[in-house]
Amino acid sequence: MAADPVSLPLPPPGPELDALLAALPDVPAVFLLTASSGQPYLSKTALLGRRVRRLLKADDRRRAALNLRGVVEQLDYWPTASRLESAILFYRLAREYYPDSYLKLCNLRMPSYMRLLDRNEFPRTQVTARPPGRGLAFGPFRSRVSAESFEKAALDLFQVRRCQEDLHPSPEHPGCIYGEMAQCLRPCQAAVTPDEYASEVARLVEFLTTEGRSLADTVERMRDRFSADMEFEEAAKQHRRLEKIQSVWRLRDALATGAASMNGVAVLKASEPGSVTLLFLLDGVWLDPVLFNLQAQDSRPISLDRRLREVLQALPPRLISQAERAEHLALLARWFYSSWRDGEWLAFANPRDVAYRKLVNMVHRVSGT
Repeated sequence: MAADPVSLPLPPPGPELDALLAALPDVPAVFLLTASSGQPYLSKTALLGRRVRRLLKADDRRRAALNLRGVVEQLDYWPTASRLESAILFYRLAREYYPDSYLKLCNLRMPSYMRLLDRNEFPRTQVTARPPGRGLAFGPFRSRVSAESFEKAALDLFQVRRCQEDLHPSPEHPGCIYGEMAQCLRPCQAAVTPDEYASEVARLVEFLTTEGRSLADTVERMRDRFSADMEFEEAAKQHRRLEKIQSVWRLRDALATGAASMNGVAVLKASEPGSVTLLFLLDGVWLDPVLFNLQAQDSRPISLDRRLREVLQALPPRLISQAERAEHLALLARWFYSSWRDGEWLAFANPRDVAYRKLVNMVHRVSGT
């Protein structure tokens, strides 16, 4: 839930309303204008006072269609100190007040994922913007083009099929070019059993969920063994293969992961001096912002490392639907991959494995201390 807003009942048009509008601070905020009937007007701005005064300006003939003066009865606003905090707050309020059109109002598009489709006994991959659900979903990527480039390069390392048909294996199947190039196990032609094909798919899944280490470590050990046995041609071949694996993994966008859930924390500026705002994403769900003051609250000094651990341990879990979780990840991807990203992001596999030293350094950098 959003924090309590600053609520201001608006008087009828006149000097009292003008004085109230003149006193509004020019701060970043999400605001809500409510009339006696009809839907409220929800928006966000970097300059609250100027924006609201423009909407309620007297006798503005050029903006007659947008002028709400004399109609609006109350102004509610939530000051924010960062664009990510503002975006998440706007999304939550839009879901509450515009349940049928909040995605359009937020201009929120789902990012792309490389998904493993396992409905057929011979699974294949697909790049899609559909919300992650059952099975592997590797992402989110910066764009669909980026996801497709990574998918193509990753499949070059394995013999998983690329065709989109619902296979019914038969020796009479014509096959495709990838089978002729030995880049597919040719399940369409019944060249392998379902178990043999499943083993290759498992290798692909392990490659994605271990950040490429499952394949790279194996190839590196083979290279070193050939080198120790003075079989330098084979060692060179394995080294080239290792370089290819590493080049494929470099195509991965920074947020893309094959983990079953995504966890991390955004360290953002706060409106209060000597503080930062911590926005935790646990199991793909944004939690309420935490205002973290760098100064100790009592005479007993406690390290920032320990205080951050206590904050994370005290966070309440939040259960949401799979579709809403996909929207939360879309908010993360839009902020992280944007040119206007503010603050810093630290990802972690699970809350027990947070790199607290990195987090402490981020807190100092964002707060300027």
